[in-house]
Amino acid sequence: MGRFDIERLLQELGDPSSAAPKEPAISEDSKADVETSSPRLDTPLEDGPCAPASAVKTEPVVRRESTPASTPTGISELDSRPPDFRTGNGLAEEIDPIMALDGNRVRPTRPDDALRDLFVPEDGPVPVSGDLVEMLRQREIIDDGSAETARRLQMQSPDRSLGEVLMEMGVAEAAVQAAVAEIARIPFVQVESSIIDSAQLQRLGSEYCLKHRVVPLKSEGKRTIIGTPSPDDVFLLDELKRRLGVSVVKHVLVCAGEVEAALRELSGDDSPPSADIESILADVEEDDIEFEKAEVSDTDLEAEAESSPVVRYVNHIIQTAMQEGASDIHIEPGEKTLKVRLRIDGILYESMSPPKKMHAALTSRLKIMANLDIAERRLPQDGRIRATVMDRRLDLRVSTVPTANGEKTVMRILDDQAIQVSLDELGFRPETLSLWKKQIERPHGIILVTGPTGSGKTTTLYSSLRQMDMKRLNISTVEDPVEYNLPGVTQIQTHSLIDMTFARALKALLRQDPDVVMVGEIRDQETASIAVQAALTGHLVLSTLHTNDAPSSVTRLINIGVEPFLIGAALNGVLAQRLVRRICPACVSEVEVPDEMRDFLVVHGIDRATLPQGRGCEACRNTGYSGRLGLYELLIFDDHLRDLIASSPNVTEFRRICCERGMVSLREDGFAKIASGETTVEEVLRVTEATI
Repeated sequence: MGRFDIERLLQELGDPSSAAPKEPAISEDSKADVETSSPRLDTPLEDGPCAPASAVKTEPVVRRESTPASTPTGISELDSRPPDFRTGNGLAEEIDPIMALDGNRVRPTRPDDALRDLFVPEDGPVPVSGDLVEMLRQREIIDDGSAETARRLQMQSPDRSLGEVLMEMGVAEAAVQAAVAEIARIPFVQVESSIIDSAQLQRLGSEYCLKHRVVPLKSEGKRTIIGTPSPDDVFLLDELKRRLGVSVVKHVLVCAGEVEAALRELSGDDSPPSADIESILADVEEDDIEFEKAEVSDTDLEAEAESSPVVRYVNHIIQTAMQEGASDIHIEPGEKTLKVRLRIDGILYESMSPPKKMHAALTSRLKIMANLDIAERRLPQDGRIRATVMDRRLDLRVSTVPTANGEKTVMRILDDQAIQVSLDELGFRPETLSLWKKQIERPHGIILVTGPTGSGKTTTLYSSLRQMDMKRLNISTVEDPVEYNLPGVTQIQTHSLIDMTFARALKALLRQDPDVVMVGEIRDQETASIAVQAALTGHLVLSTLHTNDAPSSVTRLINIGVEPFLIGAALNGVLAQRLVRRICPACVSEVEVPDEMRDFLVVHGIDRATLPQGRGCEACRNTGYSGRLGLYELLIFDDHLRDLIASSPNVTEFRRICCERGMVSLREDGFAKIASGETTVEEVLRVTEATI
């Protein structure tokens, strides 16, 4: 509490009408300095939530030119505080080391103080009164009765700010915010959709801005203008600077209601969509995408789905996804909205907002294309669309599920060209790539690729199969479903309804004289046992497993039910992998490493003052990333590890031993790619957090 008497403050909080407290004790030697350098309090300062403004009398303050060492005993520079814009008294809840009581700036104790970039008072006279209620009363926005009511309500609810109380009483939000901004000495701006920076808004995301009630406005020089409804959002501004990738922002005060209205207007919730849709569909033709029509019954819903605008809009969605390089398309219905989101480089981005009334027609159109039942809207359905888009043949794997607001549709884009990459282009380090190629050239054994869904396991396996000599080898696969067609490879799809399981298909393949067998996933004991037996009888088996890292795959197989001695005998190697986004080459630049990050990087072998980072441009949708590469953790089993597996080791101890024997972890591989300038620290930490 500084130099204030705690007992006096407690008495005043319990009884506002209590007697005047004692004067704070100040040494005799410092009284003269206090009178000339600090505000003089003619009457005791009340530390209550509704202290009247008249209780504080200030005299002109002489700006001190001396060093901090000359500060009088018992008096701190932090005692000079700006008026409290929330409670209307002379004490701020947060100590501000920048502003003095006279409104002049005081140099921070540290030259690199971050607050210097966040709060820069505008030039102009200091408000006569720091009391929000008194200011509004003088401007005849509220009367005396409303002023007393506001003070009383704020005293009864100290957790609410005075501005919130006034707005709940019916005072216009713009009037309250303008007064708060004047007291805090920051600009007040009324928000309209035309002054919002769309590029920065897309980078932050509409949902994030609505949740935190913030809005990026048009930039002023090199500074990005950020509007928030509260003048003390220091931590939020720090987070916004990090998200936007800027070092300086200009903080302005805005109305929360205007922010929400402007953001919803930009998202298309309140605007008529017909004109926008016509302009979007102007360059899209009905025959831009060819698909195999299904023979279904003639219904009114089908006729609506086959109408020209709906056909063209579906084509527009698919074309946009292809042009953006998306892997998935999400059509998500809300209570009053409909959103189309695209997954690009592993991250979902909101792409368009068609009108809600088009939802049924769009879903029916996609169901017709996928040969699904358009009349069934209560059960999930799965289908496949074979289409030619921009002279490229691709498959769309369609899935629909019923939700409270209608059917949600997700389409996985299976583009053959997307997997036409060699092992050299996946992001392997040279030594890891050499070891992996030796593993897939071995005549027998099991090789596993592990990782969560979407980590690129299928791409790695397909690239490995293409690396093999298909003319000399008999290669077969069992998949659920068959995602890509591989020339020269026998591909079998499982069907659970007719009991065509992985185990059953694998048994059949072993009678087909195979050399290499790829199993889409080892899910149960039967499949795992057959794969182990196939490996032990002279076949090379490639498969996937859902584990966080390579050593955990041994524990997973033991838990499934495979005997440990069989695992040690059959398993050749395990490759764990993740996908991270590449730094955009079009906007890459060197960025200074923050001090708090420097020590962390040094521990991981990176001692640099700057690191590459994307600034954001049109080519990367202002994200700073374009494309993806893999992080890999390759575990090769030797005789020592095989003997250790036979004793069913603890996974933590087993991982430690694997690292001691030369295994490079996912995080170590990620930091090697950070040092080479391929990705960023944030990306590596995002995908490797679960592997620590």
